[in-house]
Amino acid sequence: MWYFRSPKIVFGDGALAELDQISGKRAFIVTDEVLTSLGFLQLVQDQLAAVGTDSTFFDRVEADPGLQTVEHCAQAMLAYGPDWIIGLGGGSCLDVAKAAWFRYERPDISLEEVSPFEQFDLRSKAGFITIPTTAGSGAEVTAGAVITDERANRKMEVATYEFTPDLAIIDPQFSAQMPPELTADTGIDVLAHAVEGVANTFANDFSDGLCLHAFRMIFEYLPRAYLHGSKDMEARTKMANAATIAALGLNNSHVALAHGLGHSAGTEWKISHGRVTGLFLPYTVEFTANSGVGHYQALSRALDLPVDDPIQAGISLAQAIRNLLQKIDMPRSIEQLGIARLEFEDRLEALCDRAEMDSALATCLRFPYRDDLRKLFEYAYDGWVVDF
Repeated sequence: MWYFRSPKIVFGDGALAELDQISGKRAFIVTDEVLTSLGFLQLVQDQLAAVGTDSTFFDRVEADPGLQTVEHCAQAMLAYGPDWIIGLGGGSCLDVAKAAWFRYERPDISLEEVSPFEQFDLRSKAGFITIPTTAGSGAEVTAGAVITDERANRKMEVATYEFTPDLAIIDPQFSAQMPPELTADTGIDVLAHAVEGVANTFANDFSDGLCLHAFRMIFEYLPRAYLHGSKDMEARTKMANAATIAALGLNNSHVALAHGLGHSAGTEWKISHGRVTGLFLPYTVEFTANSGVGHYQALSRALDLPVDDPIQAGISLAQAIRNLLQKIDMPRSIEQLGIARLEFEDRLEALCDRAEMDSALATCLRFPYRDDLRKLFEYAYDGWVVDF
């Protein structure tokens, strides 16, 4: 038996006006300084003020946010006493909003104690709304948050199905102005969600349908969004929708090996999540497919690739991903990130240590042992096709 979880989703031009329908007196908005400077925070506050809802904000979220940021944000929530928490931004802002909201609701429980198998009775103080401003992380509909534990130098996944928002507002006006590099980084994150949402041990008919459709949309619309930006609002709108669709599938499935390797390397070198996870994706597809259990046939058929057997389907898919990465100027090896070989070799065992602890490995279709992880990192450094 399985469950399908989703917030109420409002999408398309003018979706922000859905804030007119909420009932509440005080809203607390979690965002970052860039979005404040772009006027996005003001747009949300004006919409709230028009219906008599007071608001305040915390805009000190950084990339790869840490536990200290979460605690500062939670303390500000406690001081204000809101009945709505609104996450406005990319994955980092939405993750901090979730984690700080948890601490606001349950200051008696640390984030390290949060588990998807327990009930925490959130919403006794506030409801939760997400407004993504990038077409990538999908955090607007997911039940998890990734927070950096500065002391342990690792990314910690904090997950409970109670994190699923009450309302997700997908308004393409927020992501339309993203520069090309951010468009590529976030778009490849969507691709990783779509591929791994299909290829893991939790995958199911409901999640497969969503991930497969998002997968097709990415290959069609991401290059257009990257090349033309806000001049191609169809591509921008489709990518905003694809990000949420893939994440909705993923939220009812799980991630896999590319995320495990990406979390490790991203923590080690402070590389954006989408960029580093997308880099590892073709290598992990090949690794999984080589065992004949990749479940990549449906994805390959969606692109009219050769699918005579499961191994060929994975190899074809990995090459298609590499071609897409090249088309949008994304790195296809660790060396292309500008990391010297001696530095890589010096950190290789730490990379493996961290990857071994990642929860993403638990749902891999082909489990990677220590030697496998080491070889995957080495192949990804040199850009080699995985042949083991």
